[in-house]
Amino acid sequence: MNIRSEIKKIEDKIIKWRRDFHKYPELSFQEIRTADQITKELKSMGLEPKINVGRTGVTADLKFGDGPMIGLRADMDALPIQETSGLEFASKNNGVMHACGHDGHIAMLLGTAYVLTQNKYPYQGTIRFIFQPAEEGEGGARYMIEDGCLNDLDQIYGIHVWNYQALGEVGVKAGPIMASADMFDIKIKGIGGHGAAPQGTVDTIIVASYLVQALQTIVSRNTNPLESTVITIGKINGGHNFNIIADQVSLSGTTRAYTESNRNLIKSRMKEIISGVAETYNAEIILDYRDGYPPTINYPEPSQLVLEAAQKVVGEKAGPPYLSMGGEDFAYYLQKIPGCFFFIGSAPNKNKLFETPHHCSHFNMDEQALLVGPSVYLNLIDKIMGN
Repeated sequence: MNIRSEIKKIEDKIIKWRRDFHKYPELSFQEIRTADQITKELKSMGLEPKINVGRTGVTADLKFGDGPMIGLRADMDALPIQETSGLEFASKNNGVMHACGHDGHIAMLLGTAYVLTQNKYPYQGTIRFIFQPAEEGEGGARYMIEDGCLNDLDQIYGIHVWNYQALGEVGVKAGPIMASADMFDIKIKGIGGHGAAPQGTVDTIIVASYLVQALQTIVSRNTNPLESTVITIGKINGGHNFNIIADQVSLSGTTRAYTESNRNLIKSRMKEIISGVAETYNAEIILDYRDGYPPTINYPEPSQLVLEAAQKVVGEKAGPPYLSMGGEDFAYYLQKIPGCFFFIGSAPNKNKLFETPHHCSHFNMDEQALLVGPSVYLNLIDKIMGN
């Protein structure tokens, strides 16, 4: 790997930042200490940060002269997980953990800011450092946008450490890179009765069983098999006792799609299937469908710039990422302005890429990945703002 010399010089600082944020994680919109620490560091670099952006977010502009204005974003929030990693810098906040790598994202962006403020580069343009709260399901990006974090920006870029790829790999591509992430609840109402006398009842467990299978036909028979979609029923509640026919069952789940057209198709077909099942079984079925994050869709030109910047760091190991159906609220930024969201390989064990997945209680990363991200950023800024 060709890590930038400026980044290599502050390796200890970047790792120290990451471990500090890891030790004191905070949930969405509760990132008070996190934001305070970020603000202190930015001020020490000579920047004038804005605080309470998007509730608990922080932004700071670094102007080199007239030219393009780009945003670099890091998310700050942790997850409601009790850490079991055994790390010496494990979470001190009970039931809260940086289990997705946002601590690393903060450290990488601070490292980038530090290098850019402490060295004299012949750039033309402005960089906005964006530290965003509440990516984990609360859509913090929307609040940042409402508070003007995209004002005057021409493009925006974001990084995610990625334990599904080995250290030394960078995943980037134009087009859909993360899926939409919607949620739904379904309530089935029927007529209960004795398990030995089913006549006259409407057994909601039978209805639910049929409905779960019927909904899967949307993926298998209504969407193009070359276009990834997912419908997952993650929770079912119902019934009273072994000999009682249940009069009510509730289901909860999520849908995922890489395109808005498939996202809308899933939603409309769910309504149609639920209506048909309700009529077939003489049950009342109520669907509460809630739009979550839209698909994250990278722009071609910014993606090509990232690819070229990454190739200078990892060579031919910069290329298409390991894709998942996870969602990311960076999508809201890309609905407003051009940009690119990309992945930095960070698996602790390159031979067992799924041994330490994101959102697990023993999550950790190869901290050398924290040098790759800022190196790509610096190469990217060279391309966009260099003479």
